[in-house]
Amino acid sequence: MSSLSIPDRTSIVMWLLSGCFLIFTMVVVGGITRLTGSGLSITKWDVVTGTIPPTTEADWVHEFELYKQTPQYQKINDHFELSDFKGIYWWEYIHRLLGRLIGLVFVIPFAWFVVRGKLDRKLIWKCLLLFALGGLQGFFGWYMVKSGLIDEPSVSHFRLALHLCTAFITFCFTLWFAMDLINTEKTKPTGWISNLNKYTKVVLVVTFIQIVFGAFVAGLKAGLIYNTWPLMGDSFIPDSVFYAVQTMGWHGIIDNMSGVQFVHRNLAYLVFFGVLFLLWYAWKNNKTQPTRLKAGQMTAVWMSAIFVVLQFVLGIFTLLHAVPLWLGVIHQAGALLLLGSLVYLWHRLGHLSVSEKSPMANQ
Repeated sequence: MSSLSIPDRTSIVMWLLSGCFLIFTMVVVGGITRLTGSGLSITKWDVVTGTIPPTTEADWVHEFELYKQTPQYQKINDHFELSDFKGIYWWEYIHRLLGRLIGLVFVIPFAWFVVRGKLDRKLIWKCLLLFALGGLQGFFGWYMVKSGLIDEPSVSHFRLALHLCTAFITFCFTLWFAMDLINTEKTKPTGWISNLNKYTKVVLVVTFIQIVFGAFVAGLKAGLIYNTWPLMGDSFIPDSVFYAVQTMGWHGIIDNMSGVQFVHRNLAYLVFFGVLFLLWYAWKNNKTQPTRLKAGQMTAVWMSAIFVVLQFVLGIFTLLHAVPLWLGVIHQAGALLLLGSLVYLWHRLGHLSVSEKSPMANQ
């Protein structure tokens, strides 16, 4: 059990969960930035001076002139006026500003907790890991944007996946460390609960792979083709997928619009039925086996099931409507919520609260 006092533990949990909220917000704004084509509007990476947006007309004209030198303007947006440029600039600016805000929200309380002696050595190392992941996320953001400022008017979908998945990983680690301070009693799952724990890990891995392919779909704009369901056009596997694999080998499923969409579609079924299997397995054994899940653990199972159903339906509607802005953003946010719910379930299966550890706790 944690040696922290309840007030100290509560304040640290609130700090970590506020970080989760800000990361979630950044993922949402990042989705808007991507879908509005705003990500390449700011061509410079000034960590400090870039905090201040253009304040005069001359500043705006200067930024616009820099943007005119990019492939995106020259090949796609050469019809833009200054007012159009401002529209995309603000989304990217807000996205970068949120990144800076997350850094401040982490560093300032962290320094305060350390100075006051509120963090033990183990927790300090955990926080340093989060700091490193945040720095890596920022680097991958710069690395991604850089790929769209040279020759092509779009970013590399591989770099987009790196950028997005690092945000998801940072969110999950932050949530896990917060949960360590909420459910402080470690327990080793046994019997059928041990199996449920193993199955949860498998589904979690498949879900993460699905998110990677979701990033590929986003980066390649593969959601703009085959806007039908359940078939891709008039077949389960269209000829374009066979052709991509025949001509590109395994690159046909990671570097081709049809191949990437095909994999993303079918991984969705694995994730959907995988999570529902977790619900079925937990519900069945909770009824028939002497060892039962705690109420909070069963709630975590239901939470994952609800999120996977919502995400699956959102994915279908996003595809059928050719990725409108609002659906695309909600679908991306839903992926983070689903992944987070599975991480939460995994944690709950191996940790109990003080009240749950009590012999008087309900079984």
